[in-house]
Amino acid sequence: MATNQECANVFSQIADLLEITGANGFKVNAYRKAARSCENESRDLGQLARENPAELRTVEGIGESTAAKIVELETLGKVAELEALRSKVPPGLPMLLTLQGVGPKSVKLLWDSAKVTNIDDLRAAIASGALLTVERMGEKTIANLRDAVAAHDAAGAGPVRYRLGEAIPVAESMLKILRAAHGTVRVAFAGSARRGRETVGDLDLLVSSEDPAAAKAAFLNCAGIGKVLTQGDTKCSVQLATGIQVDLRIVKDNAFGAALMYFTGSVDHNVLLRERAIARGMRLNEYGLFRVPKENSEGADLPLVAAETEESIYRALELPYCPPELREMHGSDLTKPSPTLIELADIKAELHSHTTASDGDMSIIELASLAKARGFHTIAVTDHSRASAQANGLSVERLLKHIDAIREAEAKLGGIRILAGSEVDIMADGRLDYEDDILAKLDVVVASPHTALKQAPQAATDRLLCAIRHPLVHILGHPTGRIIQGREGLAPDMELLCRTAKECGTAMEINCHWSRLDLRDQHVRIAVASGCMIAIDCDIHSPGDADNLRYGIATARRGGLTAAGCVNTLSAANLHEWLFSKRSSLRA
Repeated sequence: MATNQECANVFSQIADLLEITGANGFKVNAYRKAARSCENESRDLGQLARENPAELRTVEGIGESTAAKIVELETLGKVAELEALRSKVPPGLPMLLTLQGVGPKSVKLLWDSAKVTNIDDLRAAIASGALLTVERMGEKTIANLRDAVAAHDAAGAGPVRYRLGEAIPVAESMLKILRAAHGTVRVAFAGSARRGRETVGDLDLLVSSEDPAAAKAAFLNCAGIGKVLTQGDTKCSVQLATGIQVDLRIVKDNAFGAALMYFTGSVDHNVLLRERAIARGMRLNEYGLFRVPKENSEGADLPLVAAETEESIYRALELPYCPPELREMHGSDLTKPSPTLIELADIKAELHSHTTASDGDMSIIELASLAKARGFHTIAVTDHSRASAQANGLSVERLLKHIDAIREAEAKLGGIRILAGSEVDIMADGRLDYEDDILAKLDVVVASPHTALKQAPQAATDRLLCAIRHPLVHILGHPTGRIIQGREGLAPDMELLCRTAKECGTAMEINCHWSRLDLRDQHVRIAVASGCMIAIDCDIHSPGDADNLRYGIATARRGGLTAAGCVNTLSAANLHEWLFSKRSSLRA
């Protein structure tokens, strides 16, 4: 089954190879647009290709030819045009595109002018000085290529991506050290981590400093560095012992906003911004937004328009500010205002958590105290149901005693509502793990799939629909059961699930743990479009899990979620009214 990302990868590869082989630029750009459209499309393109191929033409950027290739990929597992293009170039040539800073134009130049066909050829050409005779290959460009090859060699075979929750703590620990260095003014991380992608290939750090040497020294002295890849006056790259590459750029503070925008990306968003600048007689780069006079003396400095903050650059371009999380899927219309996205501070309740009664590390009181300290008005205790034997799931008898214990804890602690709930297994056939008379005793029911996670899409859809439609289920927990870089999980018809959730008043969960982030961002966009409510929960097992809320928020923001679309932002009265509504409808 062809995923949206696989479709995007195919079109990106076709575009790269077309550019390398000298094809028409319009054709190249059409495939790049198709790749972006596939990556940002919320609907399952493989499913459309199987069930309604004509619907593929409704995707922005997908025409007759590209739609046919999606169908081809879905039915045959490959695309003939891509295979044909691969046969036209040396087999090692596309690998050059994996080098940092090397694009199709550079690969074409290296191939045409220096007979470089693979990374080994490039390494040899650099060492021999052969590239010095190539037009447009100055010493700086060659030095950049040398650094890129060194980084490739240090990283080993194949690109490695790190999950967001593994990468951001590393970035923040290094920024803490940079922040304390002499002369530091501002620090930030950029790149895909700032855009909230679920995995990142490397980390980009920015620092503005009145003492660049001190910033450089602080960076290179950070703990955990395995190898220094490059070190210059304003740019350093290291590889940590864990394998992740971290790049530091030292910039002037009056250009910090421009650098942050440039290195945050995405590439496509930056291209659109640069095109808008050009159309208005300006130039945008990592140093700022500059006015280009109609008559400008050669070598004269261009007048600076904006650079200190991202917001000032957007204003100067007469554009609304675009949050980093939307800079991959905002689309080509930059003038369209972004929604007011949900923020961490909007969350007032946690509706999915575990205690020592099942597989958690905290007592009821400890868990509730943690939530109270974070300013929450409500915490739902949702220990596992009996089918989750590996997680010490509760028998009916244990659950009934647990409910009593939760009520006692609420009376004892005070200052926070502690709700009695359960994370109830959705069995393979759609049945819930407890009978209705037991579910009716609970304040909150989170229904989650934990087994049979390789079900066919239709079976998975039917299974999850049973839970969504159940009048005693409040939240569909981590709906696909995927583990990032671990297992794919279920592939249900997410549009149907979200429409049904809207009809039934059931919330779809974003599970905040960085190994899950399920719903993923594409699914959040579907949920937002359908109008169904979303729950953002940390699935707390230990105290540190509460800090994963930030990753769930990042995923929610990438999906365009506002505070109004999330049940965890409701006031105590409104949240409890929603929870009770399921019971009242059943009684009626």
